[in-house]
Amino acid sequence: MLKDQVDLEGVRRVLVTKLRHYGDVLLASPVFSVLKNHAPHVEIDALVYADTGAMLTGNPAISRVFGIGRGWKSLGWAKQAREEWRLLQQLRGRDYDLLLHLSEHPRGAWLARLLGPRYSAAADYPRVRGWWKKSFSHLCPLPKNGRRHVVELNLDLLRRIGVQPGESERKLCFVPGEDAEREVGRMLGELGLVQRGYIHVHPASRWQFKCWPAAKTADLIDKLQVLGERVLVTAAPDAEELDLVARIRTLATTTFADLSGKLTLKQLGAVSRNARLFIGVDSAPMHIASAMQTPVVALFGPSGEFNWGPWQVPHRVVASNHSCRPCGNDGCGGGKMSECLANLPVSEVLQAVQALQSR
Repeated sequence: MLKDQVDLEGVRRVLVTKLRHYGDVLLASPVFSVLKNHAPHVEIDALVYADTGAMLTGNPAISRVFGIGRGWKSLGWAKQAREEWRLLQQLRGRDYDLLLHLSEHPRGAWLARLLGPRYSAAADYPRVRGWWKKSFSHLCPLPKNGRRHVVELNLDLLRRIGVQPGESERKLCFVPGEDAEREVGRMLGELGLVQRGYIHVHPASRWQFKCWPAAKTADLIDKLQVLGERVLVTAAPDAEELDLVARIRTLATTTFADLSGKLTLKQLGAVSRNARLFIGVDSAPMHIASAMQTPVVALFGPSGEFNWGPWQVPHRVVASNHSCRPCGNDGCGGGKMSECLANLPVSEVLQAVQALQSR
């Protein structure tokens, strides 16, 4: 063992923090399974935003999932301080030996100092200040070309402390649970859908600039159903996402099954697990489908498939050859609409579907 690597034999409890959005949290799930495989004796906890906890609950490698309320700041300083103190005491009570901080959120540096683990690791982000970097015992260099999948970036922290992930260990883990599977089975039965008997289309994203135009989604659904496919559409219970599905329904000439706004995250996973194929944009549902090992057709525009593409699942990525992508901007010129995505032809998406089904 190299002198700066972690002696996992002496580690009893680990805290992994991922204070980001739904998809980001799911893409961190291999960290838990790889670490548990290499050190079966350790207890591994997760700290995430409370609303993203469902991405990790049920994961057999995780002992406890702690949540931070995004709304704590609106409670007023006294109530927020009570919530923060309560959480800090809970985390201190776990007596962690190792902290893995998987983002540049400043809370990770504070926890490394306040919890006092023997080891702590984070990526060496160029934008953070010196005090942040000095909070950790191990810093992991970021790739200079930027073309590394987020899953591998997360796993790099394990590599930094001496854990080398095997290829078969790196799959995403999302557990819908028996209740979600049972309820989705009932819903599918009411819609006349059977297991592997439908294509799951999730056209929306919480970011409007990542969405394909409603007219093209409607055209794709029509073409699929004319070919004999059954299509099931889902969306989050969000006004903008539901409005997009409503526009798709108005523009489509065929009738499709629709569970938009009716599913929990766990139920969404069960819907994907039962589908023959998933079609969607760069979003958390696309990553959930990948975790369920359902073949994926993913449409990419301003975000990059090198970093965010479907992970370890049969898939096809449909993207343009615009020289400016991936730009990461909020639409072209910040106008909420990305030409590189909006101009993707229906025919290319349909070809990707057919190629994936005939593999």
